[in-house]
Amino acid sequence: MKTALLRGAGGRPGALVELVFLLLWFLLFTRLDAAVGKDFAAADANAQALQAVESAAHLDIELSANTWLAGHPLLGHLAVYVYRLYYVVVVGVLLWVFLRHAGAYRHVRRTMVTMTALVLPVYWAVPMSPPRFALPGAVDVVARYDPFGLESWTHPTHHTAMPSMHVGWSLWCAYAVWYALRDTHPRLAWSAWSFPVLMAAVVFGTANHYVLDVAGSVALLTVSIFVASLWGRLAGSR
Repeated sequence: MKTALLRGAGGRPGALVELVFLLLWFLLFTRLDAAVGKDFAAADANAQALQAVESAAHLDIELSANTWLAGHPLLGHLAVYVYRLYYVVVVGVLLWVFLRHAGAYRHVRRTMVTMTALVLPVYWAVPMSPPRFALPGAVDVVARYDPFGLESWTHPTHHTAMPSMHVGWSLWCAYAVWYALRDTHPRLAWSAWSFPVLMAAVVFGTANHYVLDVAGSVALLTVSIFVASLWGRLAGSR
């Protein structure tokens, strides 16, 4: 039992070691994340520039989606719950892969760690105000229907909308499920990608992210998968 907790068994790393590592890693991530995106003037300027690009490319659907959702209170409440509680799915998927798909665990965990490492320089270099602050006429749906009533939400201390990590983490969940099930249950594996599609609709409707934020999330996951694969090959060669 002690060996399984520290050194792992059945192809899994040690559960206790993994827990401590991930807790420390995400504590570090949250501290660094809170330290970036402090330049609100730059964040607003970047948001205006991004809006101009989206308008020129006819991708500016955020205000229309937000207006529609704001007019449907029941769906607005449901969207806020999805937006607020998505991390339960993230933790659940990570635990499920660890317990049921040991062969896939190290790769999906490496992908997750890589995503958190790569996103921070982007947040530092390109602070971005979300549509609810930078888009005239946008309604802050989450603040309106927030079941938790958190003051930090309506008065955030940093603006880091690019890329969307709500969509990024949902993409990671879909990828983790797909990676674990692609050989044994391919249809079920592909159905997992409906989660990031739902999250993208939620972040547009709640005026929390732009279309290009979501595109940035896709790029982040793609690069992270490549880095995690390289990491795995290097670890295997040792």
